[in-house]
Amino acid sequence: MPAERIAENLAFINWTLLTALAIGSLGAVILARLRTDATRGFLAFTAACAVVFGALAYLSDRALPVTLGDSPIVVNAAFDEPRRVAFLVLVGLTAIYTVVLARGGRAPLLAGLCVAAAVAVLGFAALAWGGGPLGTVPLLLQLGVLAVATGGVFAAMILGHWYLVTPKLPEAPLILIARLLLAVVALQVVLFAVWVATGAGPAGSAPFGVLVGQWAFFVWCRLIIGLVFPLVVSWAAVQTARSRSMESATGLLYINVGTIAAGTILAAGLYFGAGLLV
Repeated sequence: MPAERIAENLAFINWTLLTALAIGSLGAVILARLRTDATRGFLAFTAACAVVFGALAYLSDRALPVTLGDSPIVVNAAFDEPRRVAFLVLVGLTAIYTVVLARGGRAPLLAGLCVAAAVAVLGFAALAWGGGPLGTVPLLLQLGVLAVATGGVFAAMILGHWYLVTPKLPEAPLILIARLLLAVVALQVVLFAVWVATGAGPAGSAPFGVLVGQWAFFVWCRLIIGLVFPLVVSWAAVQTARSRSMESATGLLYINVGTIAAGTILAAGLYFGAGLLV
């Protein structure tokens, strides 16, 4: 039954993963451009990936069902069209920003507009699926950290490849992004503990009740595979990047792409399938 419930909401899980990749990788590019000496090639390529992810997420958004079946999540359709408009704005601004980066520009104002559009997308999503004011803020926070982690690890992995072909690059950009990744995964672990301890989510479970029962297997997978393991690997990636072992750091980030993406899929499946924040 839990697996079937999750499978019924694959469209929303797909939306969450694609949106996280688009927004998180864009955020990593903006940070790297404004705070480091990351190469123009890496910045433009990763921003272009964000455009592709964003376009796919928008198409996924247009195909979302109007209800979630037996899920406790109730869709507020009033925020669907504003979210899609925000998505179009985000994709358009990101495409322009990609061209600016390819020409070596900084464009901090344009970067700020991209961030504002990304926040609007996540905000309208939280309003549509949060189940009211009390659920909107936690869901917005959850979507935000999922985006930073998922898109951030993708950008870090791409950056690792740049070091393999350009060994003389300074290590500062990779260290910065890897440290940010470590921090956001650690924040996710803290949020997991808070969500579980308070029974957060539209389903309104008892404190620590999600650790047992029909959803327990997926909850424990989310914790172990999607949070604890990536936390350890992220720490190792920071250490190897600091010692300029870039091949090792890139390999570790490859592993983290899979595990963090799996954790995002589990988190989305548990929210949209069972109404659980984890």
